[in-house]
Amino acid sequence: MTALSSIRGILFDLDGVLYVGSTVLEGAIKAVDEIKRRGYLCRFITNTSTLSRASLHEKLTGLGFAIVEDEIVSATRAALIYLQRFDDPACHLLLADDVKQDFRHFRQSDSKADFVIIGDIGEAWSYALLNRVFNLLIDGAEMIAIHKKPFWQTEHGLQMDVGAFVSALEYASQKQATIIGKPSPDFFKAALTELGLPPEQVAIVGDDIDADIGGGQGAGLTGILVKTGKYRQTYADNSPVVPDLLIASIADLPDLLPVK
Repeated sequence: MTALSSIRGILFDLDGVLYVGSTVLEGAIKAVDEIKRRGYLCRFITNTSTLSRASLHEKLTGLGFAIVEDEIVSATRAALIYLQRFDDPACHLLLADDVKQDFRHFRQSDSKADFVIIGDIGEAWSYALLNRVFNLLIDGAEMIAIHKKPFWQTEHGLQMDVGAFVSALEYASQKQATIIGKPSPDFFKAALTELGLPPEQVAIVGDDIDADIGGGQGAGLTGILVKTGKYRQTYADNSPVVPDLLIASIADLPDLLPVK
């Protein structure tokens, strides 16, 4: 039995697997179309916190992917679901303006918060901002991080990601962040619920050996690592995670999947 013989559903990471920035990776659109045509259930997952789900859908369709909005499972969406467990929480948002719209139904505070929600805010980070958040945390707020990735692939090369800032705040405040996105087991459980399939019938395709492949395997999924996006052989070789399958790009995937 091959690693993919029992697969009925596939989770695709977005940036680095389907595209980088605004550039579609060669063969990605054709591969997704073919996989969906064969009847595989698909969800498109991301830790991106610079775009709302509606904006992500607009971007994907604008790039040429035939994807409906309900097929997108974002970490910010998972954060919204998490916050609904609490009774009228006050939130301090470190999020892109577009994503803040998704949180508009929650009370917001810059001085006394129950939760600090941290996502991608680019160059807005500063010592003053870090210190303000630090004080919110030591005054009782809990920290929710959309993800904790150390770096990501951009059209201009690798760039430091939000993980370093989350780690700094954890160290200073002596509080651990609740990580909502990949590699959180809860994130993958949510994606599996969306698919309606058990983990042994689902594969994760990603360019991040730790967050995508390690996180997916930890939830019982088959891990397919692509050599695009942030993939670096040295980094992958030094990781304790061993992918179930290593392929050059998503363009190679349809030929490896069993015909249903």
